[in-house]
Amino acid sequence: MAHSPTFYLILTLLLTCNLHASGCYTSIISFGDSLADTGNLKQLSINSHSGAPHFLFPPYGETFFHKPTGRCSNGRLIIDFIAESLGLPLIPPSQAINMTIDVTGLGQGVNYAVAGATALDPSFHRARGVYVKTNASLGVQLEWFKEMLSSISSTVLETKHLFTRSLVLVGEIGGNDYNHALEAGKSIDEVEGYVPFVIEAIVSVVNELIDLGAETLVIPGNLPIGCSATYLTLFYGSNKVQHDNATGCITQLNKFVEYHNELLKIELNKIRDVHPEVTIIYADYYNAAMQAFLSPYKYGFTNGALKACCGGGGPFNYNSSVACSEPLSTSCAEPDTYFNWDGLHLTEAAYRLIFKSLFEGSYTTPQFKSLCPTSRLQPVGGLSSSI
Repeated sequence: MAHSPTFYLILTLLLTCNLHASGCYTSIISFGDSLADTGNLKQLSINSHSGAPHFLFPPYGETFFHKPTGRCSNGRLIIDFIAESLGLPLIPPSQAINMTIDVTGLGQGVNYAVAGATALDPSFHRARGVYVKTNASLGVQLEWFKEMLSSISSTVLETKHLFTRSLVLVGEIGGNDYNHALEAGKSIDEVEGYVPFVIEAIVSVVNELIDLGAETLVIPGNLPIGCSATYLTLFYGSNKVQHDNATGCITQLNKFVEYHNELLKIELNKIRDVHPEVTIIYADYYNAAMQAFLSPYKYGFTNGALKACCGGGGPFNYNSSVACSEPLSTSCAEPDTYFNWDGLHLTEAAYRLIFKSLFEGSYTTPQFKSLCPTSRLQPVGGLSSSI
């Protein structure tokens, strides 16, 4: 049955009041890369009949799902813990569903994140001699989302209404823009020149989502890649890098990430000034994760935070020629005692720590728990493992 614009306006106002009263959200819209991909690259690989990525085989998914799901971990990701805390089901990958959403909201959410995705289009990297495997940049993900919106809403008012109780996650994204270049042999100094372009791409998408009607957005910074088993192996024995005595991490790489994060925060403050009616939440992935690198035993990572649980050997159990799940790789017996899962990605235990530090702790600006009080959140630990 068709409704008048006045009907939608009243409905939007009622739901907005309810949102501010409860402080919580009834759907999650996610964009990003492998830190948030819940199965999109898996589905894209199936549809394209290309070779299956290594993370579609055991031991990926072993801890919680007891089978590979397309997540680059042994279990749940941060987005899964967010959904659980809000009492939502696991957010489905966009490429694996046919969304049917009515005018009362964006269902319970949809995830557009794709493993390997970059913030910048592949053409940026090709022009610099870097090959990008995944053609699902942040801009492409936004276009997928806009196509979905156009199929379920015909007016600006309807589109804005769909966002009323949605928590929009933009990232983490940008890490692969740097990963692909560094792994291709680009110097840290050269890749540092990418940062303003990456930030511009993220900010552009944030602004477009706001124009579409997004009211609450979470934009994470990047993780401390200087602590990654991938880079610790890549630069192992090199006299070109220095290591932090307190953590063992590569100092220059972490300074690089801090530069990215600081520039991102500056741009987010500008958006806040222009759109005071929109809640812009910066998620400090860097310092939330750094807790474990500074004090791994304190957080239960008794096998340390630097060595990968699953990998191809070497001082950090990472070998670029032997990926986790391949016959020559080895996997640890107790992944919860490791922070790093496969060299670049983290264990479920690591993602749980980061989630709690962000969404139940003080590592977001403004603090998420003040917007969605802990008393309204559900305890982490009761998700269905059927997906």
